[in-house]
Amino acid sequence: MSMMKEFKEFAVKGNAIDMAVGIIVGGAFGKIVSSLVNDVIMPPIGQLLGGVDFSGLFHALGGASYETLAAAEEAGAAVIKYGSFIQTVIDFVIVAFVIFMMVRAMNNMRKKEEAAPAAPPEPSDEVKLLTDIRDSLAKS
Repeated sequence: MSMMKEFKEFAVKGNAIDMAVGIIVGGAFGKIVSSLVNDVIMPPIGQLLGGVDFSGLFHALGGASYETLAAAEEAGAAVIKYGSFIQTVIDFVIVAFVIFMMVRAMNNMRKKEEAAPAAPPEPSDEVKLLTDIRDSLAKS
């Protein structure tokens, strides 16, 4: 089988399309979570910790001191942006938790489907015919 034919089978089966849709939705979901963390969750956490803005936390390398992260970057200083790292970790934890909850819900739905009893198989044509004959004889 040629590689082109194998690729066509892969793409047409829907695997590639399902994967592409998942990646696109995942990217959009990531933006939503980032906004949730940056705009909703981090401000109250920063307020609880004494008005700290995590996005502005940094350490300038080289010994120089800067008032803000923007000033350090403007000066071209090498900086470690540990505040940004903290926000990224919180993003990850939230995304991982939401995915865990979704997988858990899907597994619970599958368990319920598996636990539901299957409908009894429909009787064969011979059994139906014999049942009709029996019912006809019972009426006589």
